[in-house]
Amino acid sequence: MTLQLTNQFLIAMPNLADPNFSETLTLICEHNDNGALGFVINRPAGIPLSDLLEQQGLEFSPMSGITDAPLYQGGPVDIDRGFILHSPEKSWATTMKVSDDFAITSSRDIIESTLQGEGPKDILYLLGYAGWAPGQLEEEMADNAWLTTEASADIVFHTPVEQRWKKAASQLGIDLSLLNPDAGHA
Repeated sequence: MTLQLTNQFLIAMPNLADPNFSETLTLICEHNDNGALGFVINRPAGIPLSDLLEQQGLEFSPMSGITDAPLYQGGPVDIDRGFILHSPEKSWATTMKVSDDFAITSSRDIIESTLQGEGPKDILYLLGYAGWAPGQLEEEMADNAWLTTEASADIVFHTPVEQRWKKAASQLGIDLSLLNPDAGHA
């Protein structure tokens, strides 16, 4: 494997027909000979975090502000499983450090810490993930389904969700609204 995409954004090209990834920005958290693991970071799930907390039997104060945090559709795989993408200044039982800017945790203890005000500085709550079999992502890249650029904590944690896809492309000097979604063939 020559292509290394860990800690990179996958920017869906406008012609990407897969509805799971249309106009998405995906953070690749792991890429190796076994495949790739990532999380879509710009697709709100439309479910309040309070619903997830109640489902998990976690007590919280509605005044804490945590219930205002959105849930995101992290990808089409295992959509009933929750993940937390966060800044890596702390770690919990299942934390996987991605880079100096990102870690991913799937254990309940991070939610409990966050409810007590002891969680990470920056945080995104995700349902499901995106996964690729060995060689699958490389094949999609060769088919021009994705652009890639270095991941940015500012885009993930501080850019409004509706601007993330285009802002990531702008890091490459690309305006996605100017790209023709209909690919031509000679």
